[in-house]
Amino acid sequence: MSAILVKQPVLTLKAGPAAMQHIRQQGLHPADVHCLPGAAGGPKALGILGLDTALFGDWLPRQPQPRSLIGASIGSWRFASACQTDPVAALKRLGQLYTAMRFAPGSSIDDITQRCAQMLDELIEGEQAHILGNPNYHLNILVNRSHGLLERDDRLGIGLALGAVVAGNLLSRQHLQRHLSRVVLHDPRQPPPMQLPENFASQSVVLDLQNLKPALMASASIPMVMHAVREIPGLPAGSYRDGGLIDYHLDLPWQVPGIVLYPHFTDRIIPGWFDKTLRWRKPSAAGSDQVLLLSPSPEYLASLPYGKLPDRRDFKRFANDDTARERYWQHAMDASQRLGDEFLELVERQSLPDRLQPL
Repeated sequence: MSAILVKQPVLTLKAGPAAMQHIRQQGLHPADVHCLPGAAGGPKALGILGLDTALFGDWLPRQPQPRSLIGASIGSWRFASACQTDPVAALKRLGQLYTAMRFAPGSSIDDITQRCAQMLDELIEGEQAHILGNPNYHLNILVNRSHGLLERDDRLGIGLALGAVVAGNLLSRQHLQRHLSRVVLHDPRQPPPMQLPENFASQSVVLDLQNLKPALMASASIPMVMHAVREIPGLPAGSYRDGGLIDYHLDLPWQVPGIVLYPHFTDRIIPGWFDKTLRWRKPSAAGSDQVLLLSPSPEYLASLPYGKLPDRRDFKRFANDDTARERYWQHAMDASQRLGDEFLELVERQSLPDRLQPL
């Protein structure tokens, strides 16, 4: 008797209570989706490229409507790509540009910052007006304003500041507010898709042609890796850094009708960048209720080289062999087409409710 081959799932699907109820009663349709979050995570974004292209190139355009896209760090770069004239081509260009980045061991902060700025220029050149005027997508970019020693760009000052941030965050996320405050740069046609939490000082400002690029640069500026952005038009002079420091996985109180569709790198929501190793730090109920989270399954990850998505540590892992890293990252991007294919299959068959797990 021949063995029966069981198709292993490539997606994990988790839903908050409101999203779970909605999908079980009504299924999932593009018109249900009014907001998409995009997390910080660097090269991990390349590992879900196929899911992004399926969503923005196929499924969401079936029922066009205004949708809020809110991203931190690489999430904001993904969504700036999705807002372009050809979202699939732009998302693939982001993957190719990121993969082609090469840094010699010991590269300076100056060099890394300059190379990333050049990459951003290539990513959005000639598309800025369409990004801001896209009739179906309203871009929101999260950045953090630094305070105290974290305002500095020298390694000693930042190192001391990060030590204090880590120690305080172990006790409570509330201690971060001495070092960081949240800024949301949003589409002028629609306010940010959530009530800004009171646990951090927050500010919102309209996104425009003058501040689009500096906002995107600031949102991805990791301390001790890239320089802070000092000038963002529309905001006071200051030191603006990676939006994921406070909002790593965007654990925010969403205020939208219907579903918050979250294409993500992992099946858990980690509130802040400094919470990555704190397994007890849980997301809020308000940040999960309407969320449908799509992430690579354990079985899918096990099928990839090294059993994981690309990440920033690969620059050190392959420090003397950029060609091998690029080959690995390209493989991960190519394989991720399976993620998008499975999502489309699930929604077309309306079998998605059978796969839902609680978030």
